[in-house]
Amino acid sequence: MSTGFDILAFPCNQFAEQEPGTNEDIVQFACSRFKAEFPIFDKVDVNGANTAPVYKFLKNEKGGFLWDGIKWNFTKFLVDQNGHVVERFAPTTSPRKIEKKIKKLLNIS
Repeated sequence: MSTGFDILAFPCNQFAEQEPGTNEDIVQFACSRFKAEFPIFDKVDVNGANTAPVYKFLKNEKGGFLWDGIKWNFTKFLVDQNGHVVERFAPTTSPRKIEKKIKKLLNIS
C-alpha cells in the first residue's frame, strides 16, 4: 500500500570523502548496516560546476542560511506531491523532527 511518501537518497563524496566507494558499495552498506528500504541513487555532486540537476532545483527553490550550497551530507528537503519544495533541513535535523511536517502534507493526524 502506498503512503504517498517516498525517501530518496543521493550519495555525495564532496564532504571529507565520506562516500569513496562505488555506487554498488554504497547501496550494499546502507541496506546492510542501516536497513535502508528506499531508493539510493548513484553518487552526485551537490555543489560546484557539476551539480546534479535535482540539486540545482532544490537549492534554487530553498536556499540555505547565508549560502545556498549544501554544507554537509544529510541535508534534507521536503517536497510535496506537486514537486514544490516545502522546506529545507540542516544535516543535523533528525528525521523524527520532520515527521509532523510530513504528516501534515499527507493529511495524517
